[in-house]
Amino acid sequence: MSPFRPVFQLLCAAAAVLMLAPAFTIVAALAQTSSQPWPQKTVRFVIPLPPGSGTDLAGRLVAERLSERWGQPVVVENRQGADGIPAVSSFLSARDNHTFLLSFAGIITFNALLHERLPYDPATDLVPIAPVIDNFLGVSATALLKVNSLAELVQAARAQPGKLNWAATPGLPYYVLLALQKSAGINMVQVAYRDFAPAYQDLNQGRLHVAATGVPTLAPHHQAGTAKLLFVTNRDRSPQTPDVPTATEAGYGELTFEGTVGLYGWRDMSVSLKERIASDLNTITADPAFRARAIAVGTAPRSGTPAAFAAAIEEQRAKIAAIHQASGKSPAQ
Repeated sequence: MSPFRPVFQLLCAAAAVLMLAPAFTIVAALAQTSSQPWPQKTVRFVIPLPPGSGTDLAGRLVAERLSERWGQPVVVENRQGADGIPAVSSFLSARDNHTFLLSFAGIITFNALLHERLPYDPATDLVPIAPVIDNFLGVSATALLKVNSLAELVQAARAQPGKLNWAATPGLPYYVLLALQKSAGINMVQVAYRDFAPAYQDLNQGRLHVAATGVPTLAPHHQAGTAKLLFVTNRDRSPQTPDVPTATEAGYGELTFEGTVGLYGWRDMSVSLKERIASDLNTITADPAFRARAIAVGTAPRSGTPAAFAAAIEEQRAKIAAIHQASGKSPAQ
């Protein structure tokens, strides 16, 4: 044996250790990073509605409370319009574990029916974490129509087929009025508004007969007596309009819809992080002070597990798909 062979073997072993050192360093760094507490930086909530909306105000209340719990800033970014698609795109493009989507369920339940192509897969790209609030939705009739209940509206529409008109904001309100006409066997003419603000003036002056949208914007006209709020779609009455019945109380339980808003995470989000955030959200939405502030802006606080939230979304999706099909509309129409 060569006297230099043991030395050569020792040098080779040392070189191998040196070559592996960077890999060991990287593994150690990753292990250290993964063990660090979350969040490690500012958390961002993307909201598909404008500042001042019930969803936005509730989102800011939640962000404020979570910032206190997490020890990191939680900021809100508004990306309104186009049925929430810009907000979803902004959320997905972030590609980090500190950006979330706080949104109505329509990004999953009806967007695929309204748009031929979506820049996301509703079934896999958006992971329900927990509900936060329910928005109240309702249907009003102009006071000049002189109907005081949903039954009276149906009677008036049957007596004048195709003579009454209606308008609704996109999403659930639109599908509520489609379902009403199908269930009651009536035919009203849709009026389209690019901006829904003029619809309220038309409703007050009798040019628009029926309108469906959020209760907070219908309530002032109901209270002023220029439009009659006939029912709310939610299971419970709205604290803003306690005199207004629910759809079930009005005799049309099939028109019951909750305007559920909740937090969504990303595909392959860890179960532990999802459950931790859901637990924190449920603690906040159950707090009496938060509940009082949420009700004051026209919303209803809502708690729930990730599984319960996902089930509620699926229930809404199936119901809307059935209405869409029963109304004779093809997908993406």
